[in-house]
Amino acid sequence: MKTVTNENIRQYKLFLQDHPKGHFMQSPEWAKVKSNWKNEIVIIEDQDKNIKGSMSILIRKIPFLKYTIMYSPRGPVCDVDDKETFKALLDGAKQLAKKHNSYVLKIDPDIGKENEKFGQIVRELGFKVKNDSKNFEGIQPRFVFRLDIKDKTEEEIMAGFHHKTRYNIRLAERKGVTVKLGDRKDLLRFHRVMQETGVRDEFVIRSLEYFEKMYDCLAPEHLRLYLAYHEDKLIAGTVAILYGDKVWYLYGASSNEYRNVMPNYLLQWEMIKWAVENGCRIYDFRGVSGDLDESNPLYGLYKFKKGFNGDFTEFIGELDLIFNPFINFSVEKGEKAFREMRRKLFMLKAVVKGQKK
Repeated sequence: MKTVTNENIRQYKLFLQDHPKGHFMQSPEWAKVKSNWKNEIVIIEDQDKNIKGSMSILIRKIPFLKYTIMYSPRGPVCDVDDKETFKALLDGAKQLAKKHNSYVLKIDPDIGKENEKFGQIVRELGFKVKNDSKNFEGIQPRFVFRLDIKDKTEEEIMAGFHHKTRYNIRLAERKGVTVKLGDRKDLLRFHRVMQETGVRDEFVIRSLEYFEKMYDCLAPEHLRLYLAYHEDKLIAGTVAILYGDKVWYLYGASSNEYRNVMPNYLLQWEMIKWAVENGCRIYDFRGVSGDLDESNPLYGLYKFKKGFNGDFTEFIGELDLIFNPFINFSVEKGEKAFREMRRKLFMLKAVVKGQKK
């Protein structure tokens, strides 16, 4: 097994940014954001000492137990049909599992469900495939929208949008919405709008400290904070990440006021233009629901992102290589209950806070 060290970290980052399966969540910068996890990066080299496969693994101890969980977000990075390289990466991961007493290795690779060959490979290598989620039950979204922008101009991309989406972008501009880049000190105001969004849409948000850490580790080279103003008032904002040949829309927040001036459409357009400026191949809108019934509360999010004419992408799902079945079963049951309890507590605190106002 070979791992990334301070001596070869630059080579690894270059490999990650050049590889078509490269992902910011596999980067050393992202591992620093997740500083409450340990990080080990397994690499496989060819005969000329060039990296041909990698897997950045986050490792965290389970409370009250002597076991750890290993998680490789959007890993591995390699030719996904190359079983030999993938198996070599797993062999390295298994050594780390013994070292850290891990009960499971979780991965959710950037690979479409339609890739039947890869699906066969992971099953042959012992993975349990979990791809029955429709909404946001997994660690990462299983359904996303992706816009192919390779070698396209802004005009060509805009022309591909649904006519209503183009109208809303121009409406925002006509109504006086302006988008500016924020800096670290603007995160506090962005976070306040994020809290407002979390209460409205009933999801738990990250702490201000988390966003500050993300900014410190990734900005300005890889991260931008976009802020939308109307009459000098902050009404919406987004966080975008650039890594390799992709830009991801990571977080978004919008005030309950001024939603009629369509700031979210203009924010998306500004982030897409950043991707074009950097010669990116893909702009990733990130998660949507896989349940496309119009009665689904999440259908509006799907409809919004669909208007930009991206490709509706279904990933293979969450894959578990289980080393201790009993511990895995026990932890999974406990985590599901904890997530639901945390969501209810967040909503309860929001209601109490609103009553005090």
